[in-house]
Amino acid sequence: MLNKYARAFFTRVLTPFAAFLIRRGVSPDAVTFIGTAGVVAGALVFFPRGEFFWGTVVITLFVFSDLVDGNMARQLGRSSRWGAFLDSTLDRVADSAIFGGLALWYAGSGDDNILCAVSIFCLASGQVVSYTKARGEAIGLPVAVNGLVERAERLVISLVAAGLAGLHDFGVPGIQVLLPIALWIVAAGSMVTLVQRVVTVRRESAEADAAGGATQESEATQ
Repeated sequence: MLNKYARAFFTRVLTPFAAFLIRRGVSPDAVTFIGTAGVVAGALVFFPRGEFFWGTVVITLFVFSDLVDGNMARQLGRSSRWGAFLDSTLDRVADSAIFGGLALWYAGSGDDNILCAVSIFCLASGQVVSYTKARGEAIGLPVAVNGLVERAERLVISLVAAGLAGLHDFGVPGIQVLLPIALWIVAAGSMVTLVQRVVTVRRESAEADAAGGATQESEATQ
């Protein structure tokens, strides 16, 4: 849902900014690299120290580069396989940094091994969820399923909760509990999404194999 509606909204909002960068001679690939570097820095500098509010602010500022670079490529008419590959690859790097930063906090000063493990599970499951779709498409299947918790949902749930949890440092009591709740939600949702995609790929592959077998039998009888 977020991919369908929120992405379209922010794309329209960020179009003038993308046009401004093009006029300044900035390339879409440069925006992709800078955006990823900003997300990684925000996650790995602030989150392991428990500075969730400012870490979320920095990450949020840079995470929109994922929309800006694609917008720039479309305006320039340069959409390419390389750009899609680079964007997708660096998205995985950024996601790993976010959940890795949270895991480092809980492994250190956060002192909670269970939440550290949940954070690592969120990191790993996010990568596997993305892989299942990419691998399914690579073998010629559409993987036509909208997962319960995809990348946009994982980021929004985690970052909103982290940002709000960071308000504890400004004197808001009890709000830090939102981050553990969000991590459990993302972990459970990612598992459901993984199952959805695996089941879909199994069904689509069976249908494709059956269709292929029927085609071969038809050709053999001609």
